[in-house]
Amino acid sequence: MQQVGKILKNFDPAKDKYISREFQSYGIYLAEQLDDYKHRAMYIKLAKTVHRSILDKALSFVSDSNADNKIGLFMWKMKQLKSEDKASK
Repeated sequence: MQQVGKILKNFDPAKDKYISREFQSYGIYLAEQLDDYKHRAMYIKLAKTVHRSILDKALSFVSDSNADNKIGLFMWKMKQLKSEDKASK
């Protein structure tokens, strides 16, 4: 995870038109890790609305697996972690 100051220092408005906030950077990172750059807006929204620990655990679960459908596995694990989090509260 990078500090906001570093992201903004490296921000080029002509090249990085989607990244001006930290959650946007993390959403793009998720899209690249899951090889689903087409749906980057969805990952940016998830990075903004879902707690970072849930996203990190789901991404770690997917990267440790050798599944064919990484996107589906990520969404399933994220939903499972969110429901466990609600049940524990």
